[in-house]
Amino acid sequence: MPITAVLLDMDGVVVDNLPYHVDAWLLFCEQHGIPLTREVFYQELNGMNSKDTFEWLYGRSMSREEIEHFEEKKETIYREFYGAHRVAAPGLITFLEGLQEQGIPCALATSAGQGNIDFIVDGLDIRHFFQAIVGGAEVTKGKPDPEIYLKAADLLGVPYAHCWVVEDSLQGIQAGLSAGMQVVGMTTSHTAAELSHTQIQVPNFEGLLSLLQAK
Repeated sequence: MPITAVLLDMDGVVVDNLPYHVDAWLLFCEQHGIPLTREVFYQELNGMNSKDTFEWLYGRSMSREEIEHFEEKKETIYREFYGAHRVAAPGLITFLEGLQEQGIPCALATSAGQGNIDFIVDGLDIRHFFQAIVGGAEVTKGKPDPEIYLKAADLLGVPYAHCWVVEDSLQGIQAGLSAGMQVVGMTTSHTAAELSHTQIQVPNFEGLLSLLQAK
């Protein structure tokens, strides 16, 4: 199936920042008396949006206002941890430039909130590479539901089966597969063996453009 659009997750894909996010979650939970381990985060929470994550941690439904209150506390910790280390994933800029040169549209589809999207996208000066950006606040169901990838593809006007999704989390990979798309598993959060249900497994963007062209 020819690939005519690429949909990128952000955390763990565009930037290899997940350890900083996890450290922020662990510190937030420690400050609020919530038990959480790194292993549980990667298996259960990685890729979820803020609403689903906070409700999982607290074991109850929460109002938008309550989630936004906690989210700001956690994201402040994250941005303090990651700000000095913010850098594009290896090969990302070359990959995005190649898509642009070939006229292949690209969208960002992330569970992150607007503040973190701006922090990464504008911090790396890559906004001009994306024809659409869909954040966690713009969907009603978070990953592993396919809504975010379906919406991104619709904004690009591309059939779902012709989309490449680049993901690192088990939740996000399931979202891409459920959307009927081809998924590239990036091994920043899990091993290639753990991502063997994806079509391709890669460590980063280096050489990925040639794999796309081969499609």
